[in-house]
Amino acid sequence: RMAQNGTTENGVTGVNSQGSPPMPFPQPVKVQEIRYTKIFINNEWHASVKGKTFQTFNPATGVKICDVEEADKTMETMDTGKPFLHSFFIDLDGSIKTLRYYAGWADKIHGKTMPVDNTFMCFTKHEPIGVCGAIIPWNFPLLMFMWKVAPALCCGNTVVIKPAEQTPLTALHVGALIKEAGFPPGVVNIVPGFGPTAGGAIASHMGVDKVAFTGSTKVGQFIKEAAAKSNLKRVTLELGGKNPCIVFADSNLQLAVEETQKGAFFNQGQCCTAASRVYVEEEIYEEFVRRSVESAKSIVIGDPLDPRTVHGPQIEQKQFDKILELIDSGKKEGARLECGGAAIEDTGLYIQPTVFSGVKDHMRIAKEEIFGPVQCIFRFKSQQEAIERANSTEYGLAAAVFTSNLDRALSVSADLETGTVWVNCYNALHAQAPFGGYKMSGNGRELGEYALAEYSEVKAVTIKLTETQ
Repeated sequence: RMAQNGTTENGVTGVNSQGSPPMPFPQPVKVQEIRYTKIFINNEWHASVKGKTFQTFNPATGVKICDVEEADKTMETMDTGKPFLHSFFIDLDGSIKTLRYYAGWADKIHGKTMPVDNTFMCFTKHEPIGVCGAIIPWNFPLLMFMWKVAPALCCGNTVVIKPAEQTPLTALHVGALIKEAGFPPGVVNIVPGFGPTAGGAIASHMGVDKVAFTGSTKVGQFIKEAAAKSNLKRVTLELGGKNPCIVFADSNLQLAVEETQKGAFFNQGQCCTAASRVYVEEEIYEEFVRRSVESAKSIVIGDPLDPRTVHGPQIEQKQFDKILELIDSGKKEGARLECGGAAIEDTGLYIQPTVFSGVKDHMRIAKEEIFGPVQCIFRFKSQQEAIERANSTEYGLAAAVFTSNLDRALSVSADLETGTVWVNCYNALHAQAPFGGYKMSGNGRELGEYALAEYSEVKAVTIKLTETQ
């Protein structure tokens, strides 16, 4: 078991996933040559019509990687700064599993026949929606690419995908692999660019029949508005979260510490599922805080290309500054800074893993999505109190419960207003299980059989039977 790096022992994020052999442990990484920087349309590489390019940077060093062609109203570790082992064991492994899962569905999507009144026969067909737009975030460029593309292609659609401007290189390299694999021209098209232009064009284009977006709630609202004002295209949104963990006194304490920290610090806290609110029953509160601080201080920070590294840099200066500002607000509003809380000055956009105790629900760090390596630990007295406080947010993406009492686990899971509840684990995502949010964490579901409904139309065919039929 790999502690602190976001992996689990089975499923998409696993090192040893059930039903498939473990991936080999990678050797130290060499920086790869960047070969694909243009727009990928109809299996060909194109320059920007307006001649525009934008720069992409390595967040670990601040060094420019290359210029990328910018689409207008027309490699994982290096590009994102995430530790190489995370990219290898989680993003790559999860992408492979997602592709294999939906490849298995391709010849199993069918309708139903149903009895109707009198001399009629009725059946349904599942048909492709058409052109599906996909707008993906910078925190998981490869995995989010596959989460969008795999079910769309499985249902017979074509795709226009816009990678985040911070991390376009992975998607463009996948474009080269798509061409090499023999995809027909135009099935998958990749348009790097900025949200208001390239992303806005996808959301408002009359020729796009559906758009799927992963990112912030604010941008999700803009996309839904643009979709409504254009052709009322289908919209799937996987948005922000302020995800609670409830740790009861009867839980396995060390397991709860490890899993909640994995949830808080995985990918430098740059996850919509980040375990940013940890409610701990008062009997075990002090010991939980002590162990959490001890664990946070042991996290290995360093070069993302070094396989020993667990904690890399934040994605960009803007995000880096926002995280430090929220950390400062926590200190000013009275939370106790147990460890971390500052930048690492040597180079790059590194922030120390940070633990706050004594956090109150009114504080900004308790309400706002930080998207950085900050763990906030709260104290609670009763189960009902914990549930009410956990649900007291506009978000409803994910939650976790830690207890040895199965009845309690099931009861609390039923009461939590989130699309996913993990019991005695965290970030246990699987290609077979649906993922999505309640409330302002989004609409629709990704992954599993449930995602197929997001990429297909149901047609009912009714036939009048005659006596000779």
